[in-house]
Amino acid sequence: MTKVFIDGSVGTTGLRIFERLNERKDLSLITLSEEKRKDADARREAINSADIAFLCLPDAAAVEAVSFVENKNTAIIDTSTAHRTAPEFDYGFAELSGLREKIAKSKRVANPGCHASGFIALVEPLVKSGIISKSQRLDCVSLTGYSGGGKKMIAEYEGEDRSPLLSAPRMYGLSQSHKHLKEMKAICSLENAPSFCPIVAPFYSGMQVTVSLFRDEINGSLKTIQDCYREYYKSGLVSFCENADEDGFLSAAAYSGRDDMQVTVSGNEERIVLVSRFDNLGKGASGAAIQNMNILLGIDEKTGLVF
Repeated sequence: MTKVFIDGSVGTTGLRIFERLNERKDLSLITLSEEKRKDADARREAINSADIAFLCLPDAAAVEAVSFVENKNTAIIDTSTAHRTAPEFDYGFAELSGLREKIAKSKRVANPGCHASGFIALVEPLVKSGIISKSQRLDCVSLTGYSGGGKKMIAEYEGEDRSPLLSAPRMYGLSQSHKHLKEMKAICSLENAPSFCPIVAPFYSGMQVTVSLFRDEINGSLKTIQDCYREYYKSGLVSFCENADEDGFLSAAAYSGRDDMQVTVSGNEERIVLVSRFDNLGKGASGAAIQNMNILLGIDEKTGLVF
């Protein structure tokens, strides 16, 4: 039976991974008591006793956890930002060309960021196909539910005396230095990081990432992009939808509670909008991490997931 350890199982992502894996009969979870969960020696022993260890930690703690690994058979799935562009880690977005095969053989997998997942799903196939040039400057807006901010933000939004400012969407990342920008640029092979506007809104979970294009700045048309996505996303948990219109709207909560992702294209022959929708805690976090674990185990990658 596969032994799994979740380092950081009390955070939002770690807790959701634990709850899902605890129901599976093919896995044995290694757990630490409350007084031991931050003890370095106890964590080191647990990591090296595991076949797969999830790191659901702040970046510095994730780097420390990787340094604990002495067992060459232990595979690491890191959900932090620390290793997403590190050469010794494989990027854990299985639907991108060639990555599923790398993940299957890997001992070091970096789980993608939530905002980054939506952007990369839209942009990487278009760069690879030459529809978008590597030098193109892009704009991205990403709307997320408040659970993406972790326990502290969840408590703020669900508190009895919450600020009235929380009742409307709030922009953040105002300095254009959001931690996901590095992987967004690198994984898409872009020469420039996008102008990025993340927004948190008063709903629990769900995500909607948009990238806007002008027809005269790309090599193709709306139909060219549709055909590219249709061909590119044939397996895994990302799918293309030609018409996702919901009576003239697209809801960011449409994929809440799910582990898959929808990509779609709207607009006209002058202005085009690319849209990805998913759950920030699903394909944007714990769902993707479990999908990567399933690939490492050589089983159906959708095992235990909601789609």
